[in-house]
Amino acid sequence: MKVCIKAITVLTLAMLSVSPLGLTGCMSAYKKSVGGDSEQVFSKIFLADYSFAWEAAVEALKASPMDVVNRENGTLQTKWIDNTAERNLIDSAGSVSPYVKAQYRVRVTLAKGFYEGQQSVRVSVQKEQQFQRDVLEGWKNLETDGIQENSLLYRIGKLVEFKNKIQNIENQKLKQEMDSTSLDSSTNP
Repeated sequence: MKVCIKAITVLTLAMLSVSPLGLTGCMSAYKKSVGGDSEQVFSKIFLADYSFAWEAAVEALKASPMDVVNRENGTLQTKWIDNTAERNLIDSAGSVSPYVKAQYRVRVTLAKGFYEGQQSVRVSVQKEQQFQRDVLEGWKNLETDGIQENSLLYRIGKLVEFKNKIQNIENQKLKQEMDSTSLDSSTNP
């Protein structure tokens, strides 16, 4: 009898430890089946002025055709960009059938804030990837691998860093000019 109770206890503990892992997989599958939002949003906080971050984001996306550009709202969104050839090349190693059409768009949002007493901007990047395997099938969403989003955040970060360095150099030059002007005026009455 004690052996049966121990076996049931061990089995119950095993089921309890495995069930949270199983439920998360079921939940994401459920979200996908009902059309829930399973897209990832990548974000990073930059210690910079909002105008610098905005200019950096616009410059980082300048090669893409834009659909929405709203500085006050902090939103940038590209038009749908065809990437059928790239998706077919990436997925050609697998056993899946090729895509008839594939397209994506990128949405970048900027939000002002403060981080440890300094001005900061939170930049979020979201990529929507859709595909069709058959003309009659309709568009289906495809989860992103995050490479393009992280690359875009890196590019925006480097542009912000570059703009901050230029601003610091200009401020130092202005300060030196002001100091030299004040010294000249105090020596020549």
